[in-house]
Amino acid sequence: MQFNPYLNFDGNCAEAFAFYAKLFGGTIVYQGTFGEMPAQEGMPPLPEAAKSRIMHVHLQIKEQSLMGSDTMPVAPGQDPDTCGGGYQKPQGLWVSIQAADAAEGKRLFDALAQGGQAVMPFAATFWSPGFGMARDRFGTPWMVNVPQAA
Repeated sequence: MQFNPYLNFDGNCAEAFAFYAKLFGGTIVYQGTFGEMPAQEGMPPLPEAAKSRIMHVHLQIKEQSLMGSDTMPVAPGQDPDTCGGGYQKPQGLWVSIQAADAAEGKRLFDALAQGGQAVMPFAATFWSPGFGMARDRFGTPWMVNVPQAA
């Protein structure tokens, strides 16, 4: 069994995943927009503002996957429940990364915190030679951890 984080964005998913691909050394194996979806019977017309948003993206990083999409914009007067409630900032979760060593952990943490917010600075702890928490500039919360040497 493998768990794959699925991240949501408010129109900047493509930019976020281009950043993640470069930072983590991964490859985007699929990226499609809402405008590229084939029309389906009974499906309401797609708002123009939604056509360029990412419907689904899959980033492969060695044997790990990170996936995501943009949310549908909520039009004025539209019931937000009809399009998943629109974008909401992530709450109650962190995407945790296990770095190979403290230097790699610091590199990842610094890149994720740049333009975002360092919630807990990257430093040695009683359980780790390096740990830090940051919200990146896209609003995604990350924990970077270096496991203790065996």
